[in-house]
Amino acid sequence: MNYECTFICSPDLPVKQVEELAEKVKKIIENAKGNVKTVQQLGKRKLAYPINKCREGSYVYMEISGDGAMINVVENSFRLNDDVIRYLTVKVEKKKVKNKPAAVAAPDEAVTPTAPAADTVEVKNNEPTTEQQSPSA
Repeated sequence: MNYECTFICSPDLPVKQVEELAEKVKKIIENAKGNVKTVQQLGKRKLAYPINKCREGSYVYMEISGDGAMINVVENSFRLNDDVIRYLTVKVEKKKVKNKPAAVAAPDEAVTPTAPAADTVEVKNNEPTTEQQSPSA
C-alpha cells in the first residue's frame, strides 16, 4: 500500500534536528519492512490554530509504501516523540481511469439531432387521450 505521511515538528527545533528526525523516521520505516519514496522538508510555516501553544511548526512530507503494521510503528514513534506536535498519515488509492465515449463526432462533420415524434395529450371528459401529430410540410 502507498501512504502519504506529514508531520509537524516543534518550531524550537533547528533545521539540522528536523533533518535528523526525518532520517530517524526513515530508518524506522525501513526497519519495519517499508520503503520511503520521497522526503520533502517544507520548512517552517504558520499553523492554522495554536497547537501546544505553538503558532508555527516545521513541516516534513514523506511518501512511503508498506503494510498497516509499518504505519502503526511509525505513528507510535510520533506519539512518543515530544518534538512532533502533529502528524497525519493518509492511504493513497490508485486513480481509476474512466473510458471516453467511443462515438465522438469529428468537428467537420455536421451532426443533425434526431427529434422524437411530437406527442400531444388532450384531456376530454377527464380521460387523457394521446394523438400523434404529423409534421406539416
